[in-house]
Amino acid sequence: MEDNHGLYHALKEGSVLPIFIFDKNILDKLEDKDDRRVSFIHQQLQNIQSELRKLGSDLKVFYSTPDQVFEQLLEEQSIGQVFCNHDYEPYAKERDLVIKELLKKKGVSFKHFKDQCILEKDEVLKDDGKPYTVYSPYMRKWKKTLKKSDLESFESEKQLAGFLKFKTDDIPDLQEMGFVLNLSHIPEKSIDLELIRDYHNTRDIPSIQGTSRLSMHLRFGTLSIRKLARIAQKENEKWFNELIWRDFYMTILWHFPNVVNEAFNPRYRNIEWLHNEEHFEAWKEGRTGYPIVDAGMRELNETGFMHNRVRMVVASFFTKHLFLNWQLGEAYFARKLNDFELSSNNGGWQWAASTGVDAAPYFRVFNPELQTRKFDPKLKYIRKWVPEFQDFSYPKPIVEHKFARERALRLFKEQLA
Repeated sequence: MEDNHGLYHALKEGSVLPIFIFDKNILDKLEDKDDRRVSFIHQQLQNIQSELRKLGSDLKVFYSTPDQVFEQLLEEQSIGQVFCNHDYEPYAKERDLVIKELLKKKGVSFKHFKDQCILEKDEVLKDDGKPYTVYSPYMRKWKKTLKKSDLESFESEKQLAGFLKFKTDDIPDLQEMGFVLNLSHIPEKSIDLELIRDYHNTRDIPSIQGTSRLSMHLRFGTLSIRKLARIAQKENEKWFNELIWRDFYMTILWHFPNVVNEAFNPRYRNIEWLHNEEHFEAWKEGRTGYPIVDAGMRELNETGFMHNRVRMVVASFFTKHLFLNWQLGEAYFARKLNDFELSSNNGGWQWAASTGVDAAPYFRVFNPELQTRKFDPKLKYIRKWVPEFQDFSYPKPIVEHKFARERALRLFKEQLA
């Protein structure tokens, strides 16, 4: 409702019917019935609906596919224009195209706006007009390109009188859609300025809350990226740069949608990864015998969150120590992360596997022990998630570090020759 670009323009135009679609094309693919992202969206919609009802309006919520919903709406309602915000993922682009064509046949205009990025698509390009594939020069150009107006809010919250006055049914139950309520470990929406000011000192320490934990709210649009970027610009450049990474990965996904199904770097597309189901299961369950890796996986499985430094260690271990296909690890994170965003998840995994844009070179293999000494020296994080790590019951490492590192370097070298 607040600082929503598409909504702002819609409310300025006339009477707005707000709708939300629980998209069967997406929900039917989710494996976990207690997926807390669905519960989170459901809860947020209830909040929006109660706000709208105070205004004499309502929120129409569907559980269907977008094309079926719009066919139904076009039959029932007199619609002049449809407003939404840009989405950069391949499925979303395809979906929007289908809806646009459907509306066009009925003479309804389709208007969409930039909202979840600060700078998007072709707004930050190299001098030759090509997209950047390395972050640092992209970031420099991004900062040069940025205008004050890019960070200004679209005050949709001041236009709320524009909502259509109507009444509708309550939101479909989670159970109707095949899900159960799970709101455990949902991060708060509060912005901690003190934490942001100290972010550069605390961001790599997994045992404390040294990061903002706002990524889930950014992901689902319950917080404005423009608001956060204004705070970041003023309070902490390191945090500001992290928000720019988000734009960078969304731009990569827009220009190179093939990264969803293959390595960005063509040299790595035919790598023959190892197939070891036991290792994959041990990694998923947090019993690799490497405490920092196991702590990260257990935190993820229990809370839907994993600290960013630990994400790098865990992904590096998966792709370099176990030499397993990064796409398997990426898919597991996609299933479990509360803040899952295709562009950043794909970018992060391809970075760790050395297959992506601006990736770590293949010979860079994180040493879990050194990472532990550096970022969890007092073992606070490990003790929290792997309390038995010093017991006889704790498994021996499933692969020895020196052997695994040398194997990864040999396999990469042979296959990239």
